[in-house]
Amino acid sequence: MIETDATSPCRDYDRIAAALAYVDEHFEDQPSLGEIARHAGLSEFHFQRLFTRWVGISPKKFLQQLTLERAKQSLESSASVLDAAYDAGLSGPGRLHDLFVACEAVTPGEYKARGAGMTIRYGFHPSPFGECLLLVTARGICGLAFIDPQRETREEALAYLAKGWANAALVEDDMATKPFIDRMFGLSGNTRAGEGSPLRVLLRGTEFQVKVWRALLTIPPGRLTTYEDIGRRIGYTSNAARAIGRANGSNLISWLVPCHRVIRKTGAIGGYRWGRERKLAMIGWEAAHQDAEVAA
Repeated sequence: MIETDATSPCRDYDRIAAALAYVDEHFEDQPSLGEIARHAGLSEFHFQRLFTRWVGISPKKFLQQLTLERAKQSLESSASVLDAAYDAGLSGPGRLHDLFVACEAVTPGEYKARGAGMTIRYGFHPSPFGECLLLVTARGICGLAFIDPQRETREEALAYLAKGWANAALVEDDMATKPFIDRMFGLSGNTRAGEGSPLRVLLRGTEFQVKVWRALLTIPPGRLTTYEDIGRRIGYTSNAARAIGRANGSNLISWLVPCHRVIRKTGAIGGYRWGRERKLAMIGWEAAHQDAEVAA
């Protein structure tokens, strides 16, 4: 049995993701802490310590955040908060997004040009949710994806994020992208996520997609909403859930544009472009940190 206790956030996440995938698959059996730890390749003691270091709470409390009943309760309690956030708009002191993200959409001409004349710098970095790939332009972040070696290579992930910017010049530059990563996840020693000027994102999509993505930006951390509710907020009150789901899945700026905070109206978590276990991890991680802030 492996007993190493590596401090790499990617290595930590890989172990946690394996545990979450196991729990997700065997949830009805209510596996014990020991069973989950063995699946992660760790002793119960080391798994408990690793998990608590990664998320700040015990595995048992974390998993409680992911139950169907808890998700339903979160949807009910989030409604009024989300209405206030959406009414406040996407800028100014009333924003409820902890990362203070400011967004800008490309113009129709820029959309058609597919990045002509632009330089996009990219880099691969560790994060609390595994290795990630970040794309940055002079006007802001235009892509953020998470790398799962079992699903795709780095090259495939880059091609996926860059597909809408076919005419742009791509330059690998980890030094240029690292400060953004530090701010997003609070990884540097003296930088907290959300401090300083707003992180800017550059959205490239249809008018409908951009509406959906702007609505996603109003969902505060630790809160959940549904595809139907997003539709109501952007003025599509019937039969729009499937189209909104497609727009959600087309989001190329994961985490910052928080499509992981949208679940089914039944309370079921649903799928995610970068892996269901990663969506589970993000929802539980945010809920746990939100609870900790309230308690403080």
